[in-house]
Amino acid sequence: MAADDDEQLVGELSDGLQVELFHPDTERKPGDTNVQRLGIDVHPRVFPIACAVIALFIGLTLVFESSSARVFGTGQTIISAGGGWFYILAVNIFIITILYFALSKYGDVRLGGIEADKEFSDFSWMAMLFSAGMGIGLMFFSVAEPISHFGSVPPFFQGVESGTEAAGTAGMAMTYFHWGVHPWAIYALVGLGLAFFSFNRGLPLTFRSVFWPLLGERIYGWPGDLIDILSVIATLFGLSTSLGIGAQQINAGLTVLSEEYLSATIPQATWIQVVLIAGITAIATLSVAAGLDGGVRRLSELNLYLMLTFLAVILAVGPTLYLLRGFVSSIGAYIGVLPELAFWTQTTGGDTWQSSWTIFYWGWWISWSPFVGMFIARISKGRTVREFVLGVLFLPALFSFFWMSTFGGAALFVELETSGTLVAAVNENVATAMFELFSFYPLTALMSILGVVLVITFFVTSSDSGSLVIDHLTSGGKHDVPVAQRIFWSVIEGAIAAVLLIGGGLGALQTAAITAGLPFAFVLLLMCYTIYLGLNREREIMASNEFAEWIERIEAQGEVVVERNDASTDDSVATDD
Repeated sequence: MAADDDEQLVGELSDGLQVELFHPDTERKPGDTNVQRLGIDVHPRVFPIACAVIALFIGLTLVFESSSARVFGTGQTIISAGGGWFYILAVNIFIITILYFALSKYGDVRLGGIEADKEFSDFSWMAMLFSAGMGIGLMFFSVAEPISHFGSVPPFFQGVESGTEAAGTAGMAMTYFHWGVHPWAIYALVGLGLAFFSFNRGLPLTFRSVFWPLLGERIYGWPGDLIDILSVIATLFGLSTSLGIGAQQINAGLTVLSEEYLSATIPQATWIQVVLIAGITAIATLSVAAGLDGGVRRLSELNLYLMLTFLAVILAVGPTLYLLRGFVSSIGAYIGVLPELAFWTQTTGGDTWQSSWTIFYWGWWISWSPFVGMFIARISKGRTVREFVLGVLFLPALFSFFWMSTFGGAALFVELETSGTLVAAVNENVATAMFELFSFYPLTALMSILGVVLVITFFVTSSDSGSLVIDHLTSGGKHDVPVAQRIFWSVIEGAIAAVLLIGGGLGALQTAAITAGLPFAFVLLLMCYTIYLGLNREREIMASNEFAEWIERIEAQGEVVVERNDASTDDSVATDD
């Protein structure tokens, strides 16, 4: 018992160091002003105001359904034309900032404190990164985007003729640009800020905490409430965009399968997609009720296994060497154009193309960043800043590259090396692109079924993860909240996705993402500075005399533990003899 007591004392000393030296001097605790009634536990201002804004949006869209599509289209044009340059500049600032944190002296800071242990294995961590990050989008755009750029070359690549090999290379480079380090830099920035101020400073796991260096105790007042309300709204619209896109693709897959194997064809229609959202949201409620470890983690690992199986099938039945060569050459093309492409704004010839692609993506990633960033923060305790940033920034991006080059390359092979074509199908309905591709290869039915199942599991994990994250935001940063609240937000996410589809389809989804992302981009820019202040303060504390004294006490107590353990071992050996 003596050894156990000593080890416990060492842990208490370490915890005491973290609290006394690193935590801010405040009596406030996560959710200490929450309303707890009727089985719910919510922040008294963030929860009702966010619900009111969401209800107003849903009501107006349904009431003015006939004109919603026109309003959404006009909104996207106005925001893209006036704020597109800002999106381009801001995302590049995020990349520079996050790399500075990782490669500078701040890279050694450990999320959770000097003695923090990793909560999840590297495999589970990576699986959850992939599932939360952009799974549905990878399925929806992996064929559609390269083929779309192949048939209509982006204005950036002036002089490249559509339908040629050069157009295929340009299409893959642009696809890598939209799905590579830029989105993951946004996620890494948000995740780093939330993890650091929650685990290292003991503040609530909400966006308000990241602004402690500037606001202090005022993060618990209206300034902090406004930040969290914006986070909730951005998360809901960004996530609902993905769920709406997922419903469209599931509908397309079921249509293809029903035409091939059933006597009655399942049509591609908005009402079908709404029914799918309702059904899959019901499934998601079962998973979200199981919590992070019991539901989300297991489904995330299942997703990863399914993705690897899907990739293996495509590589096996497709032109394997062509795809592997294309992966390498596409990375080269992407790196070659990246410095100029990263800062390119469509200043001549109008801005229609960039608003529909790059600006939409940047808005989508930014609006998704509260959801993905908080989820990544929640699972990343115990990792150093350098390990966290480089892992989040590059590993999922490389996987996305390989995924896009495999499916996009298989589609380009059909265009360039066979008599088939996918361009017309993509132009007619983007959601059908992947399933149209399968018709040109063996095992069509198997791949179609795998595709539908994978989109469904991504739908469920995205909904689950989003519900957990929004619960954190609307409960004042509490980690454990009633199951009923998670189910409530899962239903709301599905409802917004359904309303957006009713109000204008894909165009409405894109407008929602861009609109939600614009104000939140300002929050992220300010976050760059507050994270710097927090990390710099961490280094100052670690260089202080008080920190050195604490370490000496911990090390001295640790030596006692080692000596007693050795003595205990010697006694046991002597007894055995």
